[in-house]
Amino acid sequence: MGAHVGDVTVLDPGWGRLDWLRRAIDAMPEAIMLRLRWRIHLLLARFIAHSIQKQLVQGRFDVVFGAYSFHSMAGLRVPPGMLTAYTSDATPTTYKRSEIGESFGSYLALSRLFDPMILRAERKTFSRIDFLLWPTEWLKSGADGLYDLSDVQSLVVPWGANVPDPMPSDVPPVLSAGAPVRLVLVGRDWFAKGGPLVFETIKVLRNRGIDAQIDVIGVEPPEFNRADFVKVHGLLDKADPEQFARFESVLRRAHFLFQPSFESFGFAFCEASAYGLPSLCLRVGGVPVRDGVNGYALPRESTASDFADKVAELIAAPDAYRKLRASSRTEYEERLNWDAWGRRVDALLAERGQ
Repeated sequence: MGAHVGDVTVLDPGWGRLDWLRRAIDAMPEAIMLRLRWRIHLLLARFIAHSIQKQLVQGRFDVVFGAYSFHSMAGLRVPPGMLTAYTSDATPTTYKRSEIGESFGSYLALSRLFDPMILRAERKTFSRIDFLLWPTEWLKSGADGLYDLSDVQSLVVPWGANVPDPMPSDVPPVLSAGAPVRLVLVGRDWFAKGGPLVFETIKVLRNRGIDAQIDVIGVEPPEFNRADFVKVHGLLDKADPEQFARFESVLRRAHFLFQPSFESFGFAFCEASAYGLPSLCLRVGGVPVRDGVNGYALPRESTASDFADKVAELIAAPDAYRKLRASSRTEYEERLNWDAWGRRVDALLAERGQ
């Protein structure tokens, strides 16, 4: 972002005089800490915000920008003339009321008691923010109705791939009848990423005489979803040159990113587009997959046979698949990259700051 808007300062996220409480919460088991910390932060936002307000006054900034943590913006009074901006792929209430939140449920039933307070805080906080920059139309439409937002304030600015621009492949893989079909899944939770449905789809394809194979990055599938057509690469650190090279090798030789997951965005879909790799997924949440552009998002109730039909359809139409790879890369170049995001955000801030 700094390449577009100038100097960026990361503020101290501590809780000021209440930082002892933050440290105590951080020492709890992760499953509890992650859910408790932001709720306590929201309850005490008016007091915690004092530390941030002092930094804003001392720094004389033009814009204060928040990502994900809406509770860090709650109770915050910015100096006169300073713009406020915020981005997230979901809000607590839109997530909880969506099919994604319903599918995962609440870890602690007690957390539901916070729901009315959270909604009130969201409405109050978002009404005061100048720019709410949602990465998907799915989130914008949900947030606009829930928080009574205007189109001037609530905008769609897609996020980007978390990889350096890989540049188009000189020899992209060809999809053709009789040849193997390579799929790839990227994630840390086999079940959340739709692993069982992927496994069943491959079995359907293989029963039809199609040599389908899957590369799995980041997660170890359970034993009952293992077979000789499942190649597990484990967690690959993109910051490590050797491991990143392996990551790139898998994506460059694949025919599809196949990830029928329940999630509000999904950076893996952006990264697939960067490699000209079409995605197959479910039309759930705000997945950045446009049908016929950078892949296909099938209805939520789609089965393994439905996904197998789509793969077989593209095998029978190699020219259509080739064009789909080209448009997937174009989607990355024009929309799903952080440079495009930065330019758009810079333009919005500059226009309002005049």
